[in-house]
Amino acid sequence: MPDLDKLSSLIAPEAEALGFALVRVAWFSNGAQGSDEPTLQVMAERPETRQLNIDDCAALSHRISDLFDELDPIVEAYRLEVSSPGIDRPLTRLADFSDWVGHEAKIELSEPMDGRKNIRGDLAGVDGENIHVDDRKAGRLTFSFSALGHAKLLLTDRLIASTAPINSDGADEVEAEPIHDEAQED
Repeated sequence: MPDLDKLSSLIAPEAEALGFALVRVAWFSNGAQGSDEPTLQVMAERPETRQLNIDDCAALSHRISDLFDELDPIVEAYRLEVSSPGIDRPLTRLADFSDWVGHEAKIELSEPMDGRKNIRGDLAGVDGENIHVDDRKAGRLTFSFSALGHAKLLLTDRLIASTAPINSDGADEVEAEPIHDEAQED
């Protein structure tokens, strides 16, 4: 498996040069979308919209490909996947836990805390390196960012309502066509 910290340090400046923030770099060795090749997944976002459009993904993909063709940091064959983090996004940075306060998340800790490794609840804020979550069963739980294994937002009506699309420019307008009834023509 490639060194993800090293790859992140190579990819982050490329994303930032385009005005994007790097969200996550992940390696999936079982391939993706029916491929036998491993996949390098890069998630980034525009800080002002928290999204990327298809042109943004293509631009970042080309920058990464050009850089990796020059440096060759991955020795094996792989697929490069560049995407927006999506609405039920992974929470990978400490700031994510404060940015999404009030939204429900599913969290897996790297080590059990008070006998539990999985937490599901509303994000309640960050204090220094500590993350606060209001768990429905256990109440307010606090854990260190360093104890985080994996976390992601859960798709809820509240999250959908709070997440606006980038914009609707270029969206097809629906035009009503007259109904053509062959029976009336006879």
